Amino acid sequence: PDISELLFAGFLCGHGIDLVPCKTIPLEVPANAEIVVEGWVDPQDRVWEGPFGDHTGFYSWADQYPSFEMTAMTHRRDPVMPATIVGYPPQEDYYLGKATERIFLPLLKILIPDIVDYDLPMWGAFHNFVFVSIRKEYPLQARRVMSAIWGAGQMAFSKILVVVDHDVNVHDEQEVMFMVGANVDPRRDIMYVDGPIDILDHASPYYAAGSKMGIDATRKIPGEGLVREFPERLTMPEEIERLVDRRWSEYGLG
Repeated sequence: PDISELLFAGFLCGHGIDLVPCKTIPLEVPANAEIVVEGWVDPQDRVWEGPFGDHTGFYSWADQYPSFEMTAMTHRRDPVMPATIVGYPPQEDYYLGKATERIFLPLLKILIPDIVDYDLPMWGAFHNFVFVSIRKEYPLQARRVMSAIWGAGQMAFSKILVVVDHDVNVHDEQEVMFMVGANVDPRRDIMYVDGPIDILDHASPYYAAGSKMGIDATRKIPGEGLVREFPERLTMPEEIERLVDRRWSEYGLG
């Protein structure tokens, strides 16, 4: 929230953004903007807006929002109006969100070095589910990572976190949920916290506030409660895979 949009645009482009002054307000805007709408917002002057179909797949409730008083509109010749249609996922905004997920991974790893990768699954509408992989080194590390994510900007709106080990592909939902079924004891490995929730979450008992769930689906080690020895994951040795690939035609299977 504290990062300038122009600064972020320059980060994406790899160079500063050329600016020109507005016509009616003391601000500058990108010189290559297709359309510029100028005006003023009075935070105290609010009007009812909505309901609107939203990216969650539901109609968001009507609410009061600040009004905008337009003072000028300028545009390029034959301007293109950038817009997207939102609705039951996946829509266009899902792919914009997926790009944002990849762009912000290095920043998130700076804030939380434990993280190897993360994924915001399509059916999670960006804030309902987060899959995170970590390189586990000490007891209850997954819980520390959950708390850190809930304190990292808009990641605070994440409602259900699933943390897995570094060798799990967080972009493979089947593999993640397999680890939830295999590695989780519900009483020991699930934590609940209360905090801010996305305003579009209609399931929360209060507006913009509710509970969140963290699921530790990592292999358990001593110091994490009552833990029995975890078995080794069933894998095919690489030399056997190479042997089968090399002799596949001899087996009469292809």
